[in-house]
Amino acid sequence: MPAEMATSVDSGAGTTMEITVSKFELLKELTLTQGVVERKATIPILSNFLFEAADDKLSITATDLDLGLRTACAAKVKKEGSCTIPARKLYDYVRLLPDGDISIKLLDNHWVQIRSGRSNTKMVGMSRSNYPTLPVFPAAGVIKIPAKMLATLIAKTIFAISNEESRYTLNGALMVMKPESMIMVATDGHRLAHIENSNVKFEGITGELKTLVPRKAMVELRALLDSDDVEFIEFAKDESTLFFRVGERVLTSRQLTGQFPNYEAVLPKDNNKTIVVHGEELNGALLRVAQFADERSRAVRMKLDKNELRVSANSAEMGESEDAIDTVYEGDAMTVGFNSVYLLDFLKVSGAGSIRMDFKDSQSAGQMRPAEGEEYNYRYIVMPMRI
Repeated sequence: MPAEMATSVDSGAGTTMEITVSKFELLKELTLTQGVVERKATIPILSNFLFEAADDKLSITATDLDLGLRTACAAKVKKEGSCTIPARKLYDYVRLLPDGDISIKLLDNHWVQIRSGRSNTKMVGMSRSNYPTLPVFPAAGVIKIPAKMLATLIAKTIFAISNEESRYTLNGALMVMKPESMIMVATDGHRLAHIENSNVKFEGITGELKTLVPRKAMVELRALLDSDDVEFIEFAKDESTLFFRVGERVLTSRQLTGQFPNYEAVLPKDNNKTIVVHGEELNGALLRVAQFADERSRAVRMKLDKNELRVSANSAEMGESEDAIDTVYEGDAMTVGFNSVYLLDFLKVSGAGSIRMDFKDSQSAGQMRPAEGEEYNYRYIVMPMRI
């Protein structure tokens, strides 16, 4: 969303507001919007929620100009109108109120009164006219995405997104939609998560539709998908904004621009040393051994030998540790180093079954994937470390 957004104009209806709302309903929506609210408070109005009351409904908006969320809950509207309220303070206060109805009333000078039972509080709001207007969900070009599938794609890739702000195009995941498949890819330059579902059909897509989805948008989208039992979400985009409609809630996000790396060139083609191990067994071995890894590199060694995988680590300060796992392997012995955190990240989301690991040599990327057949083609590529 561009920073030079138009702002709303104060109307007569905006100078008054009086409603009653259920604490349970209100708190649910306030909880979902917390991640969107501007934390740094560089623009004070962005630390506020925008409340708009009309037609037996309270609409709640939060934005940090990059991300916006518009949601709503049922309310008894005595006087239609709007106001802004400090987001964090309201959330913290409402959480502490007893269950029951809450009345919210706009007073003079943007003050807002909140009553519940015998509690009576007044908060200092700001002029509603300063609040940015969110982009409107497009009428055309809307694509329906199965909600459970999207939640799976996000969960299996979000951890591999780069946190380095300087690597701008890696601060999100690439979403690729084709007429009969959907792919999501994320990388931070050291590891890459790639997942594809080929059991889906999209109306209105010819060729490929590629979209870079920012990490923060994925975090909030996952929260919305977890909270709402919808079968499909609606996705659309214009030149600068992505739109995700989950039930009654609409998430908007500024698009990431730039070129995502050519991920297909990274996918290993000739990793011919393969083993299958149980995910929980490997996870346990890594957790134990990683206690003795160098604190900065978190490096562990993996040694493939006859029908055995040995995992080890050592550091001058901590000591050394080794674990062995039985497997089927008849190839040449080989040792390769990896960042243990990267391996554990994959095991956390890959499920409890067997894991297939494909290696080439000690200088080449390793590949991990679930060994059992799934409806998703999921693979995880990790660059080796010198050890």
